[in-house]
Amino acid sequence: MEIPFIDIAKINARFCFTQAFEKNLSRAQFILGEECQAFEREFSAYCGAKYCVGVGSGYDALFLILKAYKELGKLRDFDEVIVPTNSYVASAFAITQNNLTPIFAPPREKDFLLDCSALDSLLSPRTRAIMPVHLFGQLCDMRAILDFAKKHDLLVIEDSAQAHGAYFANFNTESKPLKRAGSYANAGAFSFYPAKNLGALGDGGAVVSDDEALIRTIRVIANSGSEKKYIHTLQGVNSRLDSIQAMFLRQKLKALDSDNSARREVAKAYLQGIKHKDILLPALADYEPDSTQSAQTSDILHASSHVWHLFVLRSPRRDALQEHLRAQGIESLIHYPLPIHKQKAFAQYNALNLPNQDLHSQILSIPISQVQDEATTQKIIHAINNF
Repeated sequence: MEIPFIDIAKINARFCFTQAFEKNLSRAQFILGEECQAFEREFSAYCGAKYCVGVGSGYDALFLILKAYKELGKLRDFDEVIVPTNSYVASAFAITQNNLTPIFAPPREKDFLLDCSALDSLLSPRTRAIMPVHLFGQLCDMRAILDFAKKHDLLVIEDSAQAHGAYFANFNTESKPLKRAGSYANAGAFSFYPAKNLGALGDGGAVVSDDEALIRTIRVIANSGSEKKYIHTLQGVNSRLDSIQAMFLRQKLKALDSDNSARREVAKAYLQGIKHKDILLPALADYEPDSTQSAQTSDILHASSHVWHLFVLRSPRRDALQEHLRAQGIESLIHYPLPIHKQKAFAQYNALNLPNQDLHSQILSIPISQVQDEATTQKIIHAINNF
């Protein structure tokens, strides 16, 4: 394609990875080690959380949070976890592979995020947790979710795999560290898949939390259930962040805020430039800022709470639009073709019908990245407007 969906090579060409790679070779620390510890300190501070542990992937981060909560006695087999059906399947796999039960929540039609108005109807005596997914880079309504969880004594685990760096301006004050995606709830899970806003050069993930016992338990489980070499106190798995990936991520973390700002500029151009009667543009969430905040602060709130991991259009003629863009040399993708509860892997849920589940037949993601130049953006806008 003349215009790929994302140019990962161009994104990574801005960094001096060769020196980091050679340094890692000379140290001969390939798994865990000093670089991982340094990244964990830096990323937890960036997110506004007390602790961080690097793991093998975003799925592993979710899986390990739930498994650790079971070890700590806060979750038990068959407990229910409310999770959006409009997400990547890893969100639900982390639940089922811990012998827990997913309760699928519908998306809001406006922005595809978890519909908090449906939470009451999904609650049962077995509900123990909520897993909001900050889809496409936009934060869920964490204030409403946290209030609901507090009322019903539920854990909240943020799936922040697509929202590195997003934050609510009205959650923060000058007297406290800035809190970002992943740090609002009991724990947050991140993916560093190469195409993410903060992407490694391979797989990687992390958990952030203020809960020391949770993080300590995750460290043990992720290291084959071992605190001391060859002494295994828990049933564990092998899920550790490579030192070389931690090195790369430390470099890229320094650029994350400016990268997110660049993505917002591309999104702004799309929102202002795309004008077509058959195409609905993505909407910013309408969560109310604090009553003391001005309209100007409200604008800042909306800007900071979306980092535009994906820019998702909606059209009743989605397939024709995708073919039109392909003919123009523009790659596009569908996130996601089916809701989780309609996937074959979740056959026992296939008969379930949820509000707005047909959105999946209309959505289309177009290119957006921190290195996308104005000419490319305008070409995409022109192609869409001439559909």
